[in-house]
Amino acid sequence: MRRLLVALTALALVAACKTTPEPIPETPQAPPPPEAPAPAPEDGNAFRQQPPRPGESPELVLPKFEQATLDNGLTVLVSTRKELPLVYVGMTFAAGGSQDPKGKGGLADLTYKMLLEGAGGKDTLALDQAFQDLGVSPSVSVNPDGAFVGTRVLERNADAALGLLADVVRKPHFARKDFERRKKLQLADLMRAMGSPGFLAQQAYLNAVFGPEHPYGHPVSGLPATVEPLSLQDAKSFYQRHVGPKAAGLVMAGDITLDEAVALAKKSFGDWKGSATPPPVPPAPPALARQQVVFVPKPGLDQTVIVMGRPGIASGHPDEYALELATTVFGGFFGSRLNMNLREDKGYSYGAGASVDTRLGVGPLTASSAVRSNVTGPALHEFFQELKGLQERPITQKELEAAREGLIRAIPGGFETVEGLGASAAQLFFKRRPLDEFARTVVGLEKATPAEVQRVAEAYLGPAAMQVVLVGDPEVIQQQVGPLELGKLVPRDPVAPPSKR
Repeated sequence: MRRLLVALTALALVAACKTTPEPIPETPQAPPPPEAPAPAPEDGNAFRQQPPRPGESPELVLPKFEQATLDNGLTVLVSTRKELPLVYVGMTFAAGGSQDPKGKGGLADLTYKMLLEGAGGKDTLALDQAFQDLGVSPSVSVNPDGAFVGTRVLERNADAALGLLADVVRKPHFARKDFERRKKLQLADLMRAMGSPGFLAQQAYLNAVFGPEHPYGHPVSGLPATVEPLSLQDAKSFYQRHVGPKAAGLVMAGDITLDEAVALAKKSFGDWKGSATPPPVPPAPPALARQQVVFVPKPGLDQTVIVMGRPGIASGHPDEYALELATTVFGGFFGSRLNMNLREDKGYSYGAGASVDTRLGVGPLTASSAVRSNVTGPALHEFFQELKGLQERPITQKELEAAREGLIRAIPGGFETVEGLGASAAQLFFKRRPLDEFARTVVGLEKATPAEVQRVAEAYLGPAAMQVVLVGDPEVIQQQVGPLELGKLVPRDPVAPPSKR
């Protein structure tokens, strides 16, 4: 045992002698001193005062419109765009809803829609199929100053589409059964619209601003009471009186030149004859002082539709661009005074807006919103406070520049498609504006001075001449609007024809 213990001890000593000796540790270096903390900013929100800088604005490119006139008086309007093999082919007319005879509101709308109800020996289904064979479906649009019908086609089908359009414009059938069916459709649409507070407000508003006898005093679609008595002969008479080469324009936009369009126009419309001429400009209505508040009763309605306005200006008026800017500051975009008040500050509405509708004649200048019914009175009060504010708190340079930039940058949006180009050309035709109208608009908006904008704001947006129309619960309106003393509260029956109001 003693021997075993000695042997183990000897082995341990040998192992110890063979182990690598530990290195002598180096002297540790002192750690670097901690960095001094950055000084706290004087204002933690100072960076918010400098928004991120936007990139460079793209160059504003406006379309070019060209015009020619055939021997028979037909105007040919063309805007060439070669990016895609597409062409808009359409016909625009110089007479719109403002030319409806007295008591026959909706006749223009019904007549123009009849153009697609069979033409050139093809009934409604065959005509529709002929357009579908080209891969298209034509549409009709009617407004107070004019109308246009047309479609977008591949460039190789432009000639064929124009041939069908020539039949539609020159050889409509006006079959009785098609007229009755189309009239029933229009009446059905109107009956549905009569359930819409917005439509009720629109028709009462036009009546209040222009009066029942004025060409702009009714909706283009008419009312059930004015459409119901319309006859087939009424539609034929309207067509004969207002449709002809001297009162129409052929619009072609896209992959086509003026020379090509003129050649196609001569082929399809060169021998077209007719005595129709453009109608006279609607007379300017007076801007009368408000004496009443018109309301359309809708018991139990959770919202009140507020529409107010007055006659504005006609297209081409010297004040057009300055008034566009002033109206935009007041209510024309999200950051406008009216919207920021009613939506962002008070929470009365999802939104409020204002616009100036320049027409061939004097169009309406309108402000509107749909508000909670329980704040009808306070909301209406704020409308007038903002109108007064345009005089008491002049438009600032910052507001003016925001409106100017927004309006100018929005202009190219109307030209994104060949349909947009065609619609823009149609507007030039029935508003009787020069071909460089859009370039003039840009220059006019750029050059309008703060003094000019403030002057027109005070001249056109004063509270006294603003007619007021409300659609909502009559008890709420009586209780909340009466004490504001804006004028006598006058109920309006939306179903009754204008002559019986």
